[in-house]
Amino acid sequence: MKYYKCRNVKSPQRANDNLSVGIDFFIPYFNDRFVEDFKFKNKDNNISVLICDEVKFDKYIIIKPQERVLIPSGIIVKIPKNYMLCAFNKSGVSSKKGLDVLASVVDPGYSGEVHINLVNTGKHIQYIYEEEKIIQFIMIPIKYSTIKEVKTYKELYPKKTIRGSGGFGSTGA
Repeated sequence: MKYYKCRNVKSPQRANDNLSVGIDFFIPYFNDRFVEDFKFKNKDNNISVLICDEVKFDKYIIIKPQERVLIPSGIIVKIPKNYMLCAFNKSGVSSKKGLDVLASVVDPGYSGEVHINLVNTGKHIQYIYEEEKIIQFIMIPIKYSTIKEVKTYKELYPKKTIRGSGGFGSTGA
């Protein structure tokens, strides 16, 4: 995967060279352009504003419980043909902070800045800091198939299947 940094941000990286599947993405530095873009991307989400603690000089984003946020990553990627980039939770971020990934697919034809979409599923306010490792992306090979409508259900399933049309919980689990 090739990438370009369009903001002041740490480079994406694997935690353990080539042994880690996920490519870690970091939160960019909160300069004026980032703050402006962040507020614009979240104007409809009623998200808490970006805060700067004047005493500690910490800059952070506040995410209240059940609140979702869209964060510019500062990274533009070139995804090879027949691949997709898929966002996944960082286990520590998800289990400790209750921040979970929402929109997760980056198509190979997308040429804009990748954004990080998170929701606070926990019961407490969470803080996101500059340079924080927040999410991981995995490059996944894709096999494209033909999409074709058929006229009858029997064309899809000429014989009865063991499971049938049973949905959630139909197998006893």
